Amino acid sequence: MRAFVENRFGLLALVIVSLIAMYGIAYVTEPTPIPPPHAGPKRVAVESVTAVCPGAKGEQVNVYLPGALNGETMEDAKPFVTNGPGGLEAGYLTRTAKGLAGIRCTEPTPATWLVGPGPANADVRLHLTNADKAPAQADVQVYAAEGPISGDAGIGLEIAPGEHKEIDLKTLAPSADVMSLSVTTVVGRVAVAARTTLEGGGVDWLPAAAPPSTRVVVPGIPGGGGLRRLLVAAPGETDATVQIKAVSEDAEYAMKGRESLDVPAGSVVALDVTTGVAGSAAALVLTSPTPIVAGLIITGMGERTDVAFTAGTPSLELGSAVARNSAGSQLLLTALGGAGKVRVQVVPAKGEPGAPYEVEVEAGRTREVKLKAKGDFAVVVTPVSGEVYGARVVEERQKSGVLITAQPLAPARMWTLLPPLTDTPDVVLP
Repeated sequence: MRAFVENRFGLLALVIVSLIAMYGIAYVTEPTPIPPPHAGPKRVAVESVTAVCPGAKGEQVNVYLPGALNGETMEDAKPFVTNGPGGLEAGYLTRTAKGLAGIRCTEPTPATWLVGPGPANADVRLHLTNADKAPAQADVQVYAAEGPISGDAGIGLEIAPGEHKEIDLKTLAPSADVMSLSVTTVVGRVAVAARTTLEGGGVDWLPAAAPPSTRVVVPGIPGGGGLRRLLVAAPGETDATVQIKAVSEDAEYAMKGRESLDVPAGSVVALDVTTGVAGSAAALVLTSPTPIVAGLIITGMGERTDVAFTAGTPSLELGSAVARNSAGSQLLLTALGGAGKVRVQVVPAKGEPGAPYEVEVEAGRTREVKLKAKGDFAVVVTPVSGEVYGARVVEERQKSGVLITAQPLAPARMWTLLPPLTDTPDVVLP
C-alpha cells in the first residue's frame, strides 16, 4: 500500500476514483428539478387606437382620452373615425321616436361576433367600414335556429379603401327570427357595427360579443319589468349542452326549469329568463364543453317599449371605460369566484375629473352603482381585486315608458394580453 501511495501514478488514480465516487453520490441524491412556472399572457401597453362609428348627422360623439373628455359633432352621415394613443374610447347616444340607442365606436378586428333578433323580426343593418388606405375583404356568416343560413351570399365582400357598406341582413338571411352573426376579416382591417330596430318598437346597437368559449359571462341585466331573453349559439360542428346560472343582487343560483339548454350544432336557441332573474339586476354564467356565443335581449315597460342588448364579455382584468353617458346611467357589476373590488371615476365633459372611489362587490352577487354627474360624462372602471364583470345601463323614464340602452364593459384599449412566445426552429421548417 505504501508503495502504491508513493507511486505518483497510483496517487492520481486514487484521486480520480474518489472524484468519480463523489459525483456519483451527488447525481443519485440530487433533488428533482422544479419545472419553470407556466408562462401566462403578457400585459402589453397599447400605443395607438383607431375607433370607428357609423355616422349620424348632427349627433355628438364623445371621445375620451385618459383624464379628458371631448365632444365632436358629426357633420354628415359618413362614418366617424378617430385615431389616438392607447386608452382612447369613443361613442354616442341617440334619442329618437323609436327609442334610446347607444354605441361604442369599434376597432377593426380579425373577427367580430354579434347576437340579437334576426331580420324576420327586426330591421337589422350591418355596417362594415374600411378606414384604411388599402382594400379589405370580409366574410359574413349568419346562424339561426335552423343553422347557418346566409350561404355564399356574404362571402368575399370587398370594401374599398375608406369605403363604408351598409347591408340589410334580409338580403342574407330573411328567415332568421334570432341570430348569431360572425364577420371575419380576410384581407385588410374592417370595423363592424349593427343597428337593430324591432318591428313592435325599440332600437339599439348590438354590442360585440365575446368569441366562442366554453365559459361565457353575460353581465348587465337590469332590474325592473320587461322581458329578458337569452340567446345562445353553438357555431361549431358539435352540439352544446349549456349549464346556466344566474347571479343576482341576493344570490347565485340555477334558475328553476332553466338549469340547462341544448343547442344543436351551428344553430341559435332562445330562452326566456324573465322569471328566472325575477326583476333583479343580474348576470348569467354559461358553461359548456362546446364553445358557445351568447347575448341577451332586454325590453322596457310602458306604452312605448324600448329595447337594449347585452352580450358575453371578458372580465375587467384590463379595466374599461365608456365615453358617452348621461342622466340615468348606472353600472351593474358582478363578482365571481370571490369578492371583487373596482375603482370608479367619472370624467365630465366640463370641469375637472371626479375623485376616484372604490366599489366592493360581494362574492357571487351583482351590485348596482348609480352614476351621478351633470351633462355628458365618461366613466372609467379600473380593477382592484377579484374577478369582476360589468355593464353600463342608461334608463330614462318618460310618461310613455322607459327608454333603455346597455353596453357591456369591454376591455380598455390601454392594455392588451399577448400569449407567451417561445424560440423554436419549427417556425422556419417546412
